[in-house]
Amino acid sequence: MSCPACGVPALTQFASPGLVEAIVERGLDPAEDPDWAVSGAVSPAEYARWAGHLCGMACLRMALGAGAPPLFALRDGARAYDAYTEDADGTIRGLVYDPFARYAREVHGLDAVVHRRLASPELLGLLDAGRSVMASVHFAIRYPDRPAPARGGHLVLVTGRSAAGGVGVHFHNPSGISAPTRAADLPLAVFERFFAGRGVSLPGAGDGRGAGA
Repeated sequence: MSCPACGVPALTQFASPGLVEAIVERGLDPAEDPDWAVSGAVSPAEYARWAGHLCGMACLRMALGAGAPPLFALRDGARAYDAYTEDADGTIRGLVYDPFARYAREVHGLDAVVHRRLASPELLGLLDAGRSVMASVHFAIRYPDRPAPARGGHLVLVTGRSAAGGVGVHFHNPSGISAPTRAADLPLAVFERFFAGRGVSLPGAGDGRGAGA
């Protein structure tokens, strides 16, 4: 379902939005998600191993809009470009921005641009220019009233300025534990506490540009 504030679907990196809190906060094994197959994974074990790493693919799905491929189909495409890699011990590495941007451009027709240094005024400028931004934040942004333990390590899709008044941003969090945290508005000063100052910008999200390309 599209977000009433921005028109972009608010999707999660897990197959069952209602189980996100149990998975990320209470230790539920993702393999117990009854809807795991919707993700495109080949087995519950593959889904459980990868779902926690796919915030970037969930952001890409949102940016592609209607007709976007399943989560694991996007993962497979990104892996083919080395946007995800695995160590010899099985540790998953990624999302790596440069190969991801090439994948988004060459496979999905999206004008993806990597921003290694992205100050907040530049972030707002991108939004004002009609772009969306996959922004690196700390996953604890789902609890904005708490101190930020760090910055970065998780990706959210910033789709525009907040309509709530004041200077703020509207974003979709693939690991949001409730509807208000999956499609959220925060004052810029609060968002900055979690924001690592880097990301990837894309054309305005959710209009399907490039979907199915």
